[in-house]
Amino acid sequence: MDVVYVEAIELSATIGPDWWGRVRPQPISVSVYLHLKPSHLDLAGTTDDVADSIHYGHLCKSITALAQDPQASFASAHDLARQVAEAAIRFAGDVVTYVRVVIGSSKLIPLALTFELEMVVHNLPPSASENAFPAGNVRVRVNGLTLATIIGVNPPEREAKQRVITNITIVEKDDATKSPDYQQLISRIAKDIEASSYLTLEKFVYEIVRTACLSSQAVDTVTVHAEKPSALSFASVSGVQITRPRDAFLASTSSVTNSKAIPAT
Repeated sequence: MDVVYVEAIELSATIGPDWWGRVRPQPISVSVYLHLKPSHLDLAGTTDDVADSIHYGHLCKSITALAQDPQASFASAHDLARQVAEAAIRFAGDVVTYVRVVIGSSKLIPLALTFELEMVVHNLPPSASENAFPAGNVRVRVNGLTLATIIGVNPPEREAKQRVITNITIVEKDDATKSPDYQQLISRIAKDIEASSYLTLEKFVYEIVRTACLSSQAVDTVTVHAEKPSALSFASVSGVQITRPRDAFLASTSSVTNSKAIPAT
């Protein structure tokens, strides 16, 4: 596999409301990966001439110009990722099979370290589809989400809330017409978690997975990884990870999915 890429271009762009609900430019990072036709880089590898490859310096300038155009305003991170991918395909031409774009922001989700949206856009001829650049495999990651809740089976753990560091990955359905509202989803998760208490980390993680899966018809699968930094004296962290498809929670008769968290006292 031949790939030319530029990682973590630091930019400022409008991609919808920030965590205060204000629509204005915010700091973001853009990474672009051009997946090329097999053996395309053999020529540049032989001639040692950048003219025989994809000039990533020019690619970076092209992406920067798109994102920072004074007239540009993107409806969402999805919108920006889509336009960046299409610009990259136009820049590189037919040698590209698909483009992977990652948009990162530290200002979209309160309580989280970063929000990342990854989108794959394929380069197909116009005759193959009404859309020459069909998108698919959108993956959203909310990293370092700090949630406070009462969790544990030991008496001291029932007296005060503990920090649980949580990472959430959501894969959207390829045919989704409307993406989930991730700011609203994370806000709901945070409120639900902090108003409840749990005996196990498994229950804590499972409830987040269930909430995320049922939040939107656009969700395909959800993975939640959570760690308790203060659980064990001689270990850095203890953790649990659960992955489920949305379909796993659509059977309303399941006694497991209908179970409730222990009300906080």
